[in-house]
Amino acid sequence: MAKSENIERRTEELVTPILEELHMELVDVEYVKEAGTWYLRVYCDKEGGITVDDCETISRALEKKLDQEDFIPDAYILEVSSPGLGRPLKKEKDFARAVGKEVEIHTFRPVEHEKEFIGYLKAYGPDTVTIADDDGNELVLEKTNLALIRMAVRF
Repeated sequence: MAKSENIERRTEELVTPILEELHMELVDVEYVKEAGTWYLRVYCDKEGGITVDDCETISRALEKKLDQEDFIPDAYILEVSSPGLGRPLKKEKDFARAVGKEVEIHTFRPVEHEKEFIGYLKAYGPDTVTIADDDGNELVLEKTNLALIRMAVRF
């Protein structure tokens, strides 16, 4: 297991009980290096969205656990935030929550001469996602060809 994956996994184990106690869910954890600085990012959510105060509460509790465990060898910046409106669908629960809702998809390779699609997520499986347009026409896309899938945001 790569260093980043191990740190992400261990961080998930530490933050999950904190979030459960606060009736929140873990969306994702990233440990990435950007411009020479390591960032440990924890993305959380709850019904109605999270507040800055929620982020501060989680951050303080997680900092204590991270300091006790001391398993990250690098200097890093901890960031706790909402995943935002444009967050990608990654996990099983993300896809389950999105069924019946409008999604935006970008593919690596063209499908029917297109690389961008918007439709309602009808179904998903280990290898494919199925979307439908307003007329009920369905399109099945291979997950290996998905560069991005996220909830569609309309303004």
